[in-house]
Amino acid sequence: MRTLFKLALLLTATCTIFGCAHNYYSIPPETVEKKVKVIGVAPLFTDPDSDIRHPDKSSIVKLIEVYNAKNEKELIARLRSTGIFYSVRQVQGNPSRLFSTMVANRERRDDAGIIYNKYFYKKDELKQLMAENGLDAILLVTVSGLTRQGKVYSSNFLSYLETDFNYLIMTAQMLDRDGTSIWEYPNFRRSALSYPLMFPLQYPDFDEAAANLSEKVDIKFKTVAGVTAALNQTEASSVEGAPPVSTLYAKQYEEMITLLKPYRPLFGGKKDKPAPAPEGATQMVPASASPAPAPTPVSVPAPAKAPAVAPTAPVAPAPAAPAPVIAPEPVPTPDSFTSGDIVPEKPAAK
Repeated sequence: MRTLFKLALLLTATCTIFGCAHNYYSIPPETVEKKVKVIGVAPLFTDPDSDIRHPDKSSIVKLIEVYNAKNEKELIARLRSTGIFYSVRQVQGNPSRLFSTMVANRERRDDAGIIYNKYFYKKDELKQLMAENGLDAILLVTVSGLTRQGKVYSSNFLSYLETDFNYLIMTAQMLDRDGTSIWEYPNFRRSALSYPLMFPLQYPDFDEAAANLSEKVDIKFKTVAGVTAALNQTEASSVEGAPPVSTLYAKQYEEMITLLKPYRPLFGGKKDKPAPAPEGATQMVPASASPAPAPTPVSVPAPAKAPAVAPTAPVAPAPAAPAPVIAPEPVPTPDSFTSGDIVPEKPAAK
């Protein structure tokens, strides 16, 4: 058991150190860096026609709109602090009006077991909005309602209920001027797919079932006051000097920012390609070195150095070997002296 535990720790450490990272964008990271420099963040949208089944739906929708406005600046501040993009701009406008004029369709999707609401936007309206704000891309975030299966445990973890519950969820898309998706949340390019839901609007009443000695557990909606209290729970902003942010929004932002960071390989990836370059360079050095000296003495320096060679010509006879060739005369002592030593010694004897 310890061996398995150590192996799991080793795999986790290896994955962390050597970067079990992925490109979470729909386009290559190099294209993101070149193409997406100025990004705009639209006002957080609320989908009033989504699957919000609360009996006081209108109050829930208004509540979401209020807290969207309170917490949207936190997302912009976090994006700016990461330095992922050259510029992050806040797109001004009425969120309800922008949502109604820009959204073309909404689909309830089930992709790879992830259930969410996906939105499709009108290209002309999108292009106009981005042109007015000078954007390369725009981030569109929407809070909506969704019903899906969930598993909720009792407070003592001795029992649970697995059935459909009504939730609030947050989705996001980054689009370019042509309406092409650059990035999305939930993200399907991660190794382990996950999608944390924003907030459950319902809960199973285990205590009532236990009090009535009943095996039937009723599902109830949280009150508007309870939803308000949950949204009003705050934590310190991750950005210095920024106001506190709702904990529910902060968790979603943290997940999104993690998936927005571009993939950068630990060992540089493409840095291996320059390796063959030095080989070619070393081969070129001798090839270029050989022809280089040839033209230099032949063309220009030849006539210029011609007079210089004349004065140096008499210097050649100075060490002339023929004059001292007379050295063979001292044949009597060939064993003790060398031919080189005899040359200077003979004139000294005379």
